[in-house]
Amino acid sequence: MPVEESIDLHAFTPRDVVSVVEEYLEAAARKRYREVRLIHGKGTGAQRAAVRALLARHPRVESYSDAPPEAGGWGATRVTLKPEPE
Repeated sequence: MPVEESIDLHAFTPRDVVSVVEEYLEAAARKRYREVRLIHGKGTGAQRAAVRALLARHPRVESYSDAPPEAGGWGATRVTLKPEPE
């Protein structure tokens, strides 16, 4: 799967989302992206909660927040990645 600056998690089964996000963050960091967007949708909030629980403990994540309204609002999470060590 090509790594872009955002990923739509609707294409994955809920049980696979956490592992998909882990792999995506690693690949995005290797491409030296500093900011990415995870589109999880609004729904019941379960997917958002699972994604954010992962982000809270992931070593490559510097910070995260809701995406701006024009980029999905609380249906997407904007993630700032730590810079790759030189």
